[in-house]
Amino acid sequence: MSMGSKLAQARRKNNLTQEQLAEKLGVTRQAVSRWESDAAYPETDKIVRLSQLLGVSCDWLLQEGEEVSAPSGGTAPALVTRLLAQAAGRKVQLAFYDNEGSPIYDWCVVREFDGAWANVEFVKEKKDQRESRLIPLSSIRSITFVKEKGDA
Repeated sequence: MSMGSKLAQARRKNNLTQEQLAEKLGVTRQAVSRWESDAAYPETDKIVRLSQLLGVSCDWLLQEGEEVSAPSGGTAPALVTRLLAQAAGRKVQLAFYDNEGSPIYDWCVVREFDGAWANVEFVKEKKDQRESRLIPLSSIRSITFVKEKGDA
């Protein structure tokens, strides 16, 4: 079952119209329609909010198939895992939530990721200092890639 089909199923189960769900998320009804028809995919923060509103897990929404069983350590959603695999070793702008739930946007290099965590190195350009942090994959909102020389 596709993400769009699962989203529509969960929305109906919660007795919500596309308009009502859109209002709760702060998006248009057309955006919800595109998500449900698999013409577009919601941003990571919207997927998290959808899972909360509809009472389903992010894994269930994102992974193909009816049921998803996570190992005891938990796993990252497939989309985030694919993006992090592409980002490994490259400079990216990472948007994520800190421990207080505030969004942070910062340039960094993804060193490695495993299960539910990413090891990320932030470089403070003015101070030429490097800071490594473990970030839970569930807190990542978006990943923006820096176009490198030789990229088409």
